Amino acid sequence: MFRWIFLALLLVPAVELFFLIQVGSVIGALPTIALVLLTALVGAWLMRQQGLMTLQRLQVQLAQGMVPEQAMLEGALILLGGMLLLIPGFITDALGLALLLPGVRHRLAARWLRTARARGAANDAVIVEGEVVWRRDTEGLPPEASRHE
Repeated sequence: MFRWIFLALLLVPAVELFFLIQVGSVIGALPTIALVLLTALVGAWLMRQQGLMTLQRLQVQLAQGMVPEQAMLEGALILLGGMLLLIPGFITDALGLALLLPGVRHRLAARWLRTARARGAANDAVIVEGEVVWRRDTEGLPPEASRHE
């Protein structure tokens, strides 16, 4: 895992720099800088808008007693998209903007959830739910109750 992160930290800036130079040689330095800044501003606006919408959906699902796994994952993807927009360059901006588009983000989150559920089912995980009941006549007081008396 560390090897892939290290490789990405080396290759992503090099590829971004290459594309920035190529675009700059075609349209000029100032338009290239302006384009990078424009994508960052549009991305920040889109991140705020989509983040607020996802937060509202998360709150509604929590109020209904549902587990908002899709909304939480989409919120993480919005954060990742915003982080990618902070990195100057066209490739990371394109990936970041794609993550901020509701359709792309929704499909990606749904696919990840399906994969996670399939892996969970494949692991044959058994979840046991229960309730702890203290009986004073046989076991005495629970530890936290004895401290308050």
